Amino acid sequence: MIENIKNYIKDIEFRLTIYFDKIHIVNYSKIISLENDRISLLGGDKKIVITGNNLVLSKLLDDEILIVGELLTLEVLHD
Repeated sequence: MIENIKNYIKDIEFRLTIYFDKIHIVNYSKIISLENDRISLLGGDKKIVITGNNLVLSKLLDDEILIVGELLTLEVLHD
């Protein structure tokens, strides 16, 4: 149980959760580009490209981001 608590506190795994009109990303590395129809960011060794309409950062923290809008595509590119 102690190990589970340590893992929760030291959570560094990249996670991406897709909902109908939003994407929640945890432990991303860097935002590469930010436009209202395209957002690119780094997550671990992958580049994530999100396209859509009226994309807005609803939440922006050091390691967490929430993107809201009309989502059209999501690409995961390996570096």
